[in-house]
Amino acid sequence: MILETIIIVIYTIAILLIFMYALAQLNLLYNYLSSKKVNDPCETFDLSKPNEVPFVTIQLPVFNEMYVMERLLNNIALIDYPKDKLEIQVLDDSTDETVISTRQQIEKLQTNGLDIKHITRTDRTGFKAGALKEGLKIAKGEYIAIFDADFLPKKNWLKRTIPYFKDHRIGVVQTRWGHINRNYSILTKIQAFALDAHFTLEQVGRNSKGHFINFNGTAGIWRKECIIDAGNWEGDTLTEDLDLSYRAQLKNWKFKYLEDVETPAELPVVISAARSQQFRWNKGGAENFRKMLWRVIKSKNISTKTKVHGLLHLLNSTMFLNVFIVAVLSIPMLYIKNEYAHLRFYFYFMSFFVMSTVIFFICYWFMYKQIYGSGFKKFFGYIAMFFTFFSIAMGFSLHNSIAVLEGHVGKRSEFVRTPKFNISTLRDSWKGNKYLRKKLSPHVIIEGLLMLYFGFGLYSAFIVGDQGGDFGLFPFHLMLFIGFGYVFFKSLSSKM
Repeated sequence: MILETIIIVIYTIAILLIFMYALAQLNLLYNYLSSKKVNDPCETFDLSKPNEVPFVTIQLPVFNEMYVMERLLNNIALIDYPKDKLEIQVLDDSTDETVISTRQQIEKLQTNGLDIKHITRTDRTGFKAGALKEGLKIAKGEYIAIFDADFLPKKNWLKRTIPYFKDHRIGVVQTRWGHINRNYSILTKIQAFALDAHFTLEQVGRNSKGHFINFNGTAGIWRKECIIDAGNWEGDTLTEDLDLSYRAQLKNWKFKYLEDVETPAELPVVISAARSQQFRWNKGGAENFRKMLWRVIKSKNISTKTKVHGLLHLLNSTMFLNVFIVAVLSIPMLYIKNEYAHLRFYFYFMSFFVMSTVIFFICYWFMYKQIYGSGFKKFFGYIAMFFTFFSIAMGFSLHNSIAVLEGHVGKRSEFVRTPKFNISTLRDSWKGNKYLRKKLSPHVIIEGLLMLYFGFGLYSAFIVGDQGGDFGLFPFHLMLFIGFGYVFFKSLSSKM
């Protein structure tokens, strides 16, 4: 019974942590809905007055972006802002032929009167954080707008964001990500679904109550003074944006999130690219939890509630580890449940925690409704999307759990940029992209074995106990079987 007890204890702790996270999401939903009823007046610059137009530097950190560089530079050149108050830095760490083609395009833009500079480094020390820090040394702007290579801000983007910096307490203005290839495939749809939840429910829910939010690495603007005051960019985590965000807010800088300003971007269309992005984000989140835990707890400038939300925010990625633990132990738990009758009350009690899924379902519906609209047809579409998203997200749980564990134990790894594709329609093809990883991740084999493991869980539902089976966990195991099967076969096919 010792092994069974250990399994029950670990399973219970993981279930409780997931439930706590669900309650936090429910609180963010309440904050989100409450924010819609409040008119938040904010002092703004009047850009029609030349003396109120501040100098802005746009930084474009790029690395081997053959497929999107031309699109990026042409788009940035269209930004509507006084040319005498605008500087563009192309922070180019590329190691391939794009260095030459980028330089040639920049030279053409310079002949049109655009103040654009091509800044290269001899090494990638600090990766993206190092490039941003290097550019900041010579940046002329009071405010620093940052865009990754796959982002396409609209012409009026600066005019809709810069005015909020009239409030001297604001250190960052962050905008919502849009998705130009949302409907390209199931993979892009579920990525958009997850990001939409973050950029509506979570960012608004936290920001509206003064809790910590994060600059998302792109599609936002920093006050230069804020970057310097917070200690500048540091490259000791894989999510330098989250790191600097917390250091700035711990020094009492305010962040302004603009849900109504959308910045379109491209989602990864190949699962290997999505995997590398997910790995970096989740490992970086765990690294920042290690780095910021005691700073947040010891801070005397923030409320207890903000500390709790901050710690749960930093533990976002760790939820994948809890989900993976619950998933793997759910099959032994199925057998324990039907083997030990005296534990029946425990299992009745634990069934209450299915409420976690119900809470996520409700929270994400409000997000989905905000993006797609409401009505019966939309609701049924949402149900299908919700369960597709949860199935595939659970299929990523092994991969993301490894990232989280590496982050928590302090294992260092290289900053791997997500390959870009310049793909938005089904007619476009990703095959032949030179930046795709050629080797299959060893994790894929384990994901295939987990698909079979949860297939065994489905079979077990029919044979356990003496009452004709137990189907309580059947839907959960079906989602896990589908999720790991999708990730496994999609990972194999992307190498063919």
